[in-house]
Amino acid sequence: QVQLVESGGGLVQAGGSLRLSCAASGRSVSSYDWGWFRQAPGKEREIVVAISWSRVRTYYADSVKGRFTISRDNAKNTVYLQMNILKAEHTAVYYCNALRTWPRIAMDAWGQGTLVTVSS
Repeated sequence: QVQLVESGGGLVQAGGSLRLSCAASGRSVSSYDWGWFRQAPGKEREIVVAISWSRVRTYYADSVKGRFTISRDNAKNTVYLQMNILKAEHTAVYYCNALRTWPRIAMDAWGQGTLVTVSS
């Protein structure tokens, strides 16, 4: 059974930074494509960034290009999202998941997510 545990969210001022972590069990981060998704209040969940299993391909939504970076640590089986120069529009619950279809379709049940709140 796959378990995803996101952490690292919190309240930050606009222009600040956060680093989110996604600890995965039951599925290797090095053998699958992975993505970070977000769900803002009143909106559907959407893909934000993705990284291929080979690390050769990445995907960034236009709103986060130049601000967010996805990475992973195979030894820790953890995927990270470095978020810089945050804006109020980045406020959302962030989730990670392996990708069934590049770069938008998730594979497994969702974890609890981690809430990021950016104050302006």
